[in-house]
Amino acid sequence: MALRRVSLRIKGRVQGVFYRESTRQTATALGVAGWVKNLPDGDVAAMAQGPGEAVEALIAWCRKGPPAAQVVEVIVQDEAPGSDVSSFAVVR
Repeated sequence: MALRRVSLRIKGRVQGVFYRESTRQTATALGVAGWVKNLPDGDVAAMAQGPGEAVEALIAWCRKGPPAAQVVEVIVQDEAPGSDVSSFAVVR
């Protein structure tokens, strides 16, 4: 099964709505490694790496987010897989 790695930028009402922790929980359940963090401009950034289907499922989840979120756009950029992640973390 091929690994896929993406960087994500999530725009909308995504801070202060449990978005980062919900993303971590979802990624962990899917078996995806990486990180998620708030950005100063109100967006959320994430990097996700794992089996292609699992990463696709996480991207689909990010387009909705937790119930209180209002996602406007998710920008997805593919990257080369690396060996620098083994779990999914919330970065402060």
